[in-house]
Amino acid sequence: MAQKSQSDQAAGKETGLDYLWHLAQSDAEVDTTELEFALMRAFEGFGRWQSECLASVCDLAATGPENALLHIIRMNDRPKTIKDLARLTNRDDVPNIQYSLRKLLGAGLILRKGAGRSGVTYEVTEEGLRVTEDYGALRRRLLMTAIENLPGFAGRLAEATRTLNLLSGIYEEVARTAATHRRA
Repeated sequence: MAQKSQSDQAAGKETGLDYLWHLAQSDAEVDTTELEFALMRAFEGFGRWQSECLASVCDLAATGPENALLHIIRMNDRPKTIKDLARLTNRDDVPNIQYSLRKLLGAGLILRKGAGRSGVTYEVTEEGLRVTEDYGALRRRLLMTAIENLPGFAGRLAEATRTLNLLSGIYEEVARTAATHRRA
């Protein structure tokens, strides 16, 4: 088992916490695992925030990913295909995307236009436009006000964005490697 750094050992003694386990046996593994758990918690918190913010401006119980699809469809006020939505969200679960689109269609927030495999696009309705505008206003009032009151946080957000984009590429590459070497 790898040795903990002196600072980690000191922190562990002060807190009584042991950071070493099957996923984290070196300093780099501890740091990576801590980040991964922070990412999971942030993702879940972000999803709850999206659901609650949307529920505050319309009568729709939607998941975070469904909410994200609505805003991505609205992005740049241009229609999007399922392929666009999958690429922009880094998802490959097309049946789940289709389910979410049916939910947004049923709520009257988006329209489906065109036909055939590649000719179908989605765009927001007038109600979808109202909902996304109200969502944006509430987001500015609650979230952006909280963020703007944190000194130096804009720089931290920019660095976090760069780091997460880099990690996204790393995870994609190692996922391909793992899939290549998967046991039968």
